[in-house]
Amino acid sequence: MDERKQLIAALPKAELHIHIEGSLEPELMFALAQRNGITLPYADVAAIRSAYQFDCLQDFLDLYYQGMSVLVRQQDFHDLTWAYLLRCKAGNVVHTEIFFDPQGHTGRGVAFATAFEGIWSALQQGKKELGITSRVIMCFLRHLDEHAAFATLEEARPFLHRITGVGLDSSEVGHPPRNFCRVFERAAELGLKRVAHAGEEGPPEYVHEALHGLEVDRIDHGNRSLEDDALVAELAERQIPLTVCPQSNLRLAVIRDMAHHPIRQMLQAGLHATVNSDDPAYFGGYINDNFNALVDAVNLSRDEIIQLVMNSFSASFLDAHAKQRHLDEVQRVATA
Repeated sequence: MDERKQLIAALPKAELHIHIEGSLEPELMFALAQRNGITLPYADVAAIRSAYQFDCLQDFLDLYYQGMSVLVRQQDFHDLTWAYLLRCKAGNVVHTEIFFDPQGHTGRGVAFATAFEGIWSALQQGKKELGITSRVIMCFLRHLDEHAAFATLEEARPFLHRITGVGLDSSEVGHPPRNFCRVFERAAELGLKRVAHAGEEGPPEYVHEALHGLEVDRIDHGNRSLEDDALVAELAERQIPLTVCPQSNLRLAVIRDMAHHPIRQMLQAGLHATVNSDDPAYFGGYINDNFNALVDAVNLSRDEIIQLVMNSFSASFLDAHAKQRHLDEVQRVATA
């Protein structure tokens, strides 16, 4: 095995951009459908996997929301999250900050508490049994309006002591961040961190709006920031993290070929880039797969790998002591 891939496997990592619903592997989807008496338009697991074909964000989202239909009971959400945590353990991900989409569940009659408590119970089990720490980020669906986001924030009030932040995801084009300024302001008043998908398919202006309208702590994706030199300079100066998802970028045609991925350009521009898996069940790989793809396609160097991994911890919502402990461990492994 390439020495760099061995290093990727050995290094402890944090994952900051993972939609828990997007870790629903076909095998589990089929099993949950059978358990809950739900009829899917697929005969078997192989048929589900073959359906994971798409060439734009909206086609993916249509399939993604269809897949959610099998998540009905608290145990379903627990099993989904636990399966992801086992993947984390195998990939040496020691800290994860997961997104979940409550509106994707409450809109089909599943109670907020059902989804959240199932996810939370698995995360607590993961900390106890696997040593994986975590944070939960509740995302608003941007194809719905701000009124719906406010309703979701209110519904989440009893759980906010266990929720670290809010995010903004779903169909980007035509749904700019500026539509959600008031609900993000309210989230800040409630002490929540703020992140937003911006600059994936949407223009650099969406990144501006996320920074100055939503006042986010991190930008999810952010690829198209590179089209605006002034924006790049601001992101670099302020060290706003970008949670970049290479295999997602390829599958959703944000890039034409992995060889054209801008990760090195981001690092050379001084951007605080990180590597993540986004929706790994749909995009063909978890975090190490994303790193390995960059090694193969852009000849990612040893130093770049270490920098990206260190960035994942410094960009996390862990406290300063925990961040330093992980950074020290990265250095120890890297120099062993």
